[in-house]
Amino acid sequence: MPFSSQFSIPNAMKIATWNINGVKARIDNLLHWLEESSPDIACLQEIKSVDELFPRMEIEALGYHVETHGQKGFNGVAILSKKTPDEVTRGLPGDDSDEQSRFIQAQFSTDQGVLRVVSLYLPNGNPVDTEKYPYKLSWMKRLNSWAEEQLALEEPLILAGDYNIIPEPKDAETPAAWVNDALFLRTSRVLFRELENLGFSDAFRATTDADKSYSFWDYQAGAWQKNNGIRIDHLMLSPEAADLLETVDIEKHTRGWEKPSDHVPVVITLKNAF
Repeated sequence: MPFSSQFSIPNAMKIATWNINGVKARIDNLLHWLEESSPDIACLQEIKSVDELFPRMEIEALGYHVETHGQKGFNGVAILSKKTPDEVTRGLPGDDSDEQSRFIQAQFSTDQGVLRVVSLYLPNGNPVDTEKYPYKLSWMKRLNSWAEEQLALEEPLILAGDYNIIPEPKDAETPAAWVNDALFLRTSRVLFRELENLGFSDAFRATTDADKSYSFWDYQAGAWQKNNGIRIDHLMLSPEAADLLETVDIEKHTRGWEKPSDHVPVVITLKNAF
């Protein structure tokens, strides 16, 4: 199927992030969602697949270009787009020894310039008394350093993904249960706040102060049925991208599907400035 390298959108551009929790296990749900929601760009995390085994043919049959940065059994990120990116880079700069597949960036030509979109899967960091938590903090510092450099380009940039960060108490149904968790520890949240202080906007919080709006519900203890969730999937927007933001939607109905991911898609629309 031929792809174009340039977006030309009649109304708005739709960009989504979704931790799919295993693309091969959820391929039917993913295909249904792509047809139902029809995002222009979809950022996936935890694809849990090496690049050569990613089910690209089924996705391409729906009209999407596929770029992946995978590894066997865990982690892995992907960007699906209705248009072909001009450039794709894999891996977060700053540590050549880091072999975990958690970062992919695609650059697109638009009618009015460049749009850059990142799909990222920030480390969980638990248990906090192991090497996993220092790795999480180090990864966040690298992300912030890289993101600060990108702001100098003064281009629309979207950092979309599973951040494994609960930004505020109202982003959890039971904040007390997370006090000692890497997702909610003060040091973790301070680094997330540093990203905001650089000039990046949390798309969801830019549009609403609502509580009880979550993107993740554990499979255990009836968390979904009780709405015992947390909001850890975020789209962080550069000032140029934030200026284009129109709407944000958490598509929580997908959590009720058969064999669901424990995350749901978070979708933004950008006004027609492309």
